[in-house]
Amino acid sequence: MKAKDTLVVSTLRMALSAVQYAEVAGKSARELSDAEVTAILTKETKKRAESAEAFAGAGRAELAAKERAESEVLSTYLPAQLTDAEVTELAVRATAAVADSTGAQPGQRQMGQVMKEATALAAGRADGSRVSAAVRAQLQA
Repeated sequence: MKAKDTLVVSTLRMALSAVQYAEVAGKSARELSDAEVTAILTKETKKRAESAEAFAGAGRAELAAKERAESEVLSTYLPAQLTDAEVTELAVRATAAVADSTGAQPGQRQMGQVMKEATALAAGRADGSRVSAAVRAQLQA
C-alpha cells in the first residue's frame, strides 16, 4: 500500500475477500488450513487466466492484460509448480503405490485410485490436467 501499487493492492484485497468468503461459507465459520488457502489462490489464479483468454478472444486486450497481471501477482503467493519430469515421476510413484495396495498393476479402470494418490502427492504444486495426462500416459505404458 505504501508503494502505491494499485494492481497488487486490489489483487490482494480480492484474494483476501475470497479467503474470507470461504471461511464463512457453510453452516458455521471456521479457519482455513494452509492447503485450503492455497487451493483458493490456485482457483483465483486459474479464473484470471481463463478471463484473460476470454478477453483476448473478444478483442479486449487491455482487460486481458489486467487479468494476466493479476494472475502473475497471485502466482507469486503460490508454491512453485512442478516440472513435467517431476509430474511424470509423481505419476510413477502414485501408480506404484496403488499397485502395492491392490497387488496388481493398475489399468485404466483404476485411474481414479491413481489420481487420488497423485493429487495428494502433488499437493497443489501441479495443475490437475497435467497430473491427469501424466497418470493416463503411465497407465497406458
